[in-house]
Amino acid sequence: MFDELNDLYQQVILDHCKHPRNFRELDHPTCSAQGHNPLCGDQLKVFLSLDGDVIKEISFLGSGCCISKASASLLTESLKGKKKADVQQIFDRVHEMVMTGRVTGDVGKLAVFAGVHKFPARVKCAILAWHAVMAALKGDGQPVSTENQGA
Repeated sequence: MFDELNDLYQQVILDHCKHPRNFRELDHPTCSAQGHNPLCGDQLKVFLSLDGDVIKEISFLGSGCCISKASASLLTESLKGKKKADVQQIFDRVHEMVMTGRVTGDVGKLAVFAGVHKFPARVKCAILAWHAVMAALKGDGQPVSTENQGA
């Protein structure tokens, strides 16, 4: 059972890596932010279009490892339609999950990253897009780096 679930998770990650969803620049984003993971070389930029405090549209561009690209792809699918206040709660759950492997609350398809905690070098890959989204929503103009975000 565990091996089957692990295989499924790997398939989902590979699918989102090879065929990332929302991989484009939005024409007129409300906010955006860049992220960089020097350890792995991942670089991305997230774009958000807000309607009030709701994420109407979200996308990303960039390059990096499979975990980083898949995480950004699944992030865009999970956050579309969410309120800004909900994003912080989702970020907290995902951060806890990739750091410890514990899934708290509903993370939906993002649960595929629960095993990342077993590979400490990949934690920063999985969380990079999330730090960039948080920076975009806060209006931070500075690029974020996994080196100064505490993974």
